[in-house]
Amino acid sequence: MRFARTLRLAATAGLAATALTVVGLASPAQARVVDVGLACVEPGAPSEAAAARGGATGLDHRGISAAEQRAIERRTDSRLAAKGSPSVTGSTALAATVPVHVHVMRDAAGRGDVTNRQIDRQVAVLNSSFSGTGYSFNLVSTQRYNNTTWHRDNQSATYRARTRKGGANALNIWLVDFKFLGIATFPWDYARKGEIDGIRVNYDSLPGGSIANFNLGGTATHEAGHWLGLYHTFQGGCTELNDEVEDTPAQMSPTSGCPKGRDSCPSPGLDPIHNYMDYSFDSCYTEFTPGQDQRADEMWAAYRA
Repeated sequence: MRFARTLRLAATAGLAATALTVVGLASPAQARVVDVGLACVEPGAPSEAAAARGGATGLDHRGISAAEQRAIERRTDSRLAAKGSPSVTGSTALAATVPVHVHVMRDAAGRGDVTNRQIDRQVAVLNSSFSGTGYSFNLVSTQRYNNTTWHRDNQSATYRARTRKGGANALNIWLVDFKFLGIATFPWDYARKGEIDGIRVNYDSLPGGSIANFNLGGTATHEAGHWLGLYHTFQGGCTELNDEVEDTPAQMSPTSGCPKGRDSCPSPGLDPIHNYMDYSFDSCYTEFTPGQDQRADEMWAAYRA
C-alpha cells in the first residue's frame, strides 16, 4: 500500500520495502502513520510484500530480499525468452487497455459506499497518471457488497477469491476500510494466486475522500503501478539493484510530504519525490519514467498478456 504521516526507516536488514501502519488515532482523517518495518505473513504467501502504499498484515507484506529480487528478474527473463518477447534490456513500447472491476465493500450501516462519480474520477486519475505509457483503464463493472467483515478487510483472501472478475489482464480494485492506504499483488504471483490478484485501496483515498493529503486518487495509481510490476523507488535503498529501473535515482527511504531537493543516497540524482512509486503526498505526484514504462511492458508481456 500513508495518511498524514511521519516516517522512520526500518532497521531490518535486507528489507525490500517498509510496512506502514496507523497508530494512536481512531479515524483515518486524523491518523498518523509510522514505519514499523517488516510485517507478519502467512507461510507461502505471495510477494505482495513490497507492493504497498501503507502497511499490511496477514497475507501481504513480507519484504523482498535482494536474493528473491534477483530470482524474480531471472524468472521474468526466462518467461520473456520463452514467449519470444523482448528481454529486460530491450523492451519495445506496448499499448494495453486494462479492464477494471471495482468492488465496493460497505458495512452494515452503509459506510464505505463511495459514489459512482468518485469511482469515475478515480479511473480518470488512473488514465491521467498513466498517460504516455501506453496503458489505459476502462471501467467494466462496479459491484457493491454489504458485509461488515469484508468492509474491514477481514478474510481478505476469501472475499477476493469470491468476488474477483476477469483474467490476468483485469485490474480488480477492492475498496475497503482499513488502517492502510493500499496493497497490491505483483504480476509474477498471478500463476499461483490469481484468485486474489488485484489491489485493495482505502475507500477514503479516492478523489473527494477525507484523508488529508491522500485523497486525490494517488493511492490507486501507486498500487496499479505495483500490479504492473513496479517496485517502490526506495526498493533496496542505496543498492545497485534498487528498483530495477535505471532512470529513477537511488533512494534510501520513503518520502514524506513533498520535500524539494531531498537526496538520501550518495549516487547521482535527487530522490524521485514526484514519482508515483514513492510515498509522497498525492499533490506531489507527477510522473512515471520511461524506464518504469519499459519495465511495466516487460512484466505485462511476461505475466499478464
